[in-house]
Amino acid sequence: MKIAEGIYLIGGPNLTRSEDAAAYVIDFSGDLVMIDAGAGRSARMLAGNIEEAGLDPGRITHLILTHCHIDHIGAAPCFRDKYGCRLVAHELDAGAIEEGDPVMTAANWYETEFPPTPIDIKISGPEHSFRFQDRELLCIHTPGHTPGSISVFLERDGRKVLFGQDIHGPFLPSFGSDINVWRQSMEKLLALEPDILCEGHFGIFRSRASAEAYIKKYMKMYG
Repeated sequence: MKIAEGIYLIGGPNLTRSEDAAAYVIDFSGDLVMIDAGAGRSARMLAGNIEEAGLDPGRITHLILTHCHIDHIGAAPCFRDKYGCRLVAHELDAGAIEEGDPVMTAANWYETEFPPTPIDIKISGPEHSFRFQDRELLCIHTPGHTPGSISVFLERDGRKVLFGQDIHGPFLPSFGSDINVWRQSMEKLLALEPDILCEGHFGIFRSRASAEAYIKKYMKMYG
């Protein structure tokens, strides 16, 4: 599904499998950046959906993992092995991915396993900027749901597009969650004033007002 010029939703319950979080791909004049990779069983479907959008999965240069949970990282090993893309994660979540930690990756929730998988680029600090074809893609550290949760932000055709996966939580000790730090992260996202919010499980919000209302709903819910 096309979200904006060169930005596509390629995975999620209505496109691939019910256990998958939303997955996205961004076209930078032929070079592709993928955001998240489902729970693992839908690698072929994800690649097929990329092809249906008229793009070549072999052009994926980076696969950004917004956090370490299995429904977001499951097919990452497959894409790395098959297409040679570089896996990107924040250093605070990278350890769980590289170790295949069944609790931190929530693989035990899904009654599955995640193989220890190397992270090629470990982001540190509050922000990390990538440049693709002279365009900027910003990874923002937004901890709370997990210690190394990140959000992805870019401007396309005059609109600010935010990929804010799992803004809604949940917040559990086993995930290393911190609700107070999460509130600070949400304030950071609100300050970006996104025109489009692409969330991990609850859809795409196509106006600044609806994106703001969605984030504030959860801030109110968690007090």
